[in-house]
Amino acid sequence: MKNLVKLGFAALLSMSPIAATAQNKDAGNNSLLWEISGNGLSKPSYIAGTFHILCSKDFEIKPKVLKALQKSDNFVMEINYTDPAEIKSLQKMYQTDKKISDQLSPHEAKELNAILADYGTDLKSIDSSSAQALYALLSTKAIPCPQTEIKLYEIELLQKAIKDKKTIRGLEKVEDQMKSINEAYNLRSTITQLKMGKEYEILFKKMIEAFKNEDVQLLYSLFKDERFMNTQQEKAMLTNRNQNWVKAMPEIMKNQSSLFAVGGSHLMGENGIIPLLQSKGYTVKPVSSL
Repeated sequence: MKNLVKLGFAALLSMSPIAATAQNKDAGNNSLLWEISGNGLSKPSYIAGTFHILCSKDFEIKPKVLKALQKSDNFVMEINYTDPAEIKSLQKMYQTDKKISDQLSPHEAKELNAILADYGTDLKSIDSSSAQALYALLSTKAIPCPQTEIKLYEIELLQKAIKDKKTIRGLEKVEDQMKSINEAYNLRSTITQLKMGKEYEILFKKMIEAFKNEDVQLLYSLFKDERFMNTQQEKAMLTNRNQNWVKAMPEIMKNQSSLFAVGGSHLMGENGIIPLLQSKGYTVKPVSSL
């Protein structure tokens, strides 16, 4: 389990973009937990919006989410961290055959080295890492507490699900997730993001507050702010993945109740999981308590 937590930390770091503020336009839908029913389901399933990485002082799994897990037969994450094949893929996620310095001009390499000083490292130390490893530095720097005080939302739920002998499943493979990241962020776009590190730090607290207030509309807006995510990146990181997940969900919850746990930014928006499920005929409604 200790290795599982370490691998989960690495994976979740790579999937934790941070962005700027926006106004919530639909306060009536404020909830991290939603019930899915109708359209032939024998019993309701649930979907919980998560915040991958939090400091201990900000960490809380709402009682209603724990109750939804208790009522469910399956616990479904973005990736099934209990699958040995997925763990093997996770171990390779930051490996690359091409050095970063070989992909940059001498001027670009010098500039990146200066940027990396703000992250407590240098180009020589990370030269054999992938662009995704660079991207993960954003989250590492922005989290306002030491790594020893970090909680991983999905991993905490996973440990509970394993203890309760739930069936563990995943909505996508590690390879699928890394393909999405590669489509969204190449080396140079990642370096551009690194230059905005101080903005990430300042605004991280606002994202935490949005999550604690169960403001999923705001979380969606934060994730896709145009300064941090262009149209192509949104398509790769949100739209395509949401559509693929919604194709997989009906079979998973057809005969068994399931709790799906995905990043909170995936729930809302025109191509969010909730409206996509509703367009398929499901009744999806916010849960205030269970």
